[in-house]
Amino acid sequence: MKKILLLAGVLFLPACSMMATTPDIAYQPTNAQSELYNLQRWAFDGRIAIVSKSDIAQASINWEHLPNEDIIKLSGPFGQGAVTIQLNSTGVTIDRGGGDVKSSMNPEEFINQQVGLFVPVKSLCYWVVGVPKKSQTATTIENGFEQDGWRNQYKTMQPVENYVLPRNMTVTNESVKLKLFIDKWTLDDKRN
Repeated sequence: MKKILLLAGVLFLPACSMMATTPDIAYQPTNAQSELYNLQRWAFDGRIAIVSKSDIAQASINWEHLPNEDIIKLSGPFGQGAVTIQLNSTGVTIDRGGGDVKSSMNPEEFINQQVGLFVPVKSLCYWVVGVPKKSQTATTIENGFEQDGWRNQYKTMQPVENYVLPRNMTVTNESVKLKLFIDKWTLDDKRN
């Protein structure tokens, strides 16, 4: 049995070294290019941790951004506790599965009621691509910016097609810290 495990390990090592990886890039304010505001469609797969003073929640995340809608899917290990959040111009819908679907016209307040933490989802759709929300002023800080009481820090960035997008970022205020690690970006930036 030990020989089989050793052989499997030896055979696996060359495969690891042959896997293509993209280099990490440090965040620079020039990375927050105005072209990123023109991205109409994007999606990413990754992992998120939300840390408050009293709790820690971790999940896998799939976020799909469309011109008029955001679809955020969260799930725990092995797909347990799957939740789908849909945001559009009419409000937010949270589907916990099994027919447990709730909607509201006030997305951020509703998510706060349902999840127990205030998460600035309207701003996050800008912040996750590495830019401040257009309608509000932002202050440049080391590795990111502050906006609307939230500190956005980009630990590492990654090249994706003709853009530089976040790989590892944190969003914090005085009571909540969101850590986001993005494994894969998918872009379809057809401009209307």
